[in-house]
Amino acid sequence: MRVLVAIAVVCVSTLAQEPKPCESPKQFQGRIARFDPKDKVAVFVRLSYDADNRRVRELEEIDTTSTKDYYDVLYLHNVGLEYRLNLRTKQCNKTVLTRPFVPMHLPSDAHFRGEASMGEASNPDEHVILAFFEGKFEGNFYAASVTVPNCFPVAFDFLSKQTGLIHTTYYDITGGIHDPSVFIPPSECPP
Repeated sequence: MRVLVAIAVVCVSTLAQEPKPCESPKQFQGRIARFDPKDKVAVFVRLSYDADNRRVRELEEIDTTSTKDYYDVLYLHNVGLEYRLNLRTKQCNKTVLTRPFVPMHLPSDAHFRGEASMGEASNPDEHVILAFFEGKFEGNFYAASVTVPNCFPVAFDFLSKQTGLIHTTYYDITGGIHDPSVFIPPSECPP
């Protein structure tokens, strides 16, 4: 009888240890693909992300059903400015940022939903472990997957009445900022 009670205690304590959200790197570079099925828009981005200084640089290719546009967008939340350079026309708009900086990491109240591995599990160089989380951000549903143990973002789904479903996939991610000058506004933009 004591053995059964001990096994039950171990099982309950193990199940109660739900993994907590990990902390993603505060600076990284890579690529993202963002899909908005409601507006039929695909955006492919070369990304530089700096959470410490609240800065994001995106080189965007926006593909709608009828056109493609190319932009160099610099979000400087640390000073409240956005620079948007149309790479085709060389027209640059400098505007005041009105939206808040949204960190690219799991919120601390994200709920763990499970783990899985991709690739050849017997070869550590050819597989990755993913952790899945979900929750609510400002009343809107999100689901996210990150690598284990480094917590690099892999995918993020966001659903709201305002935006509908937005699906973002991250790839070719490397830690750190290789060239800090990516956060200097383009020369075509007003000072």
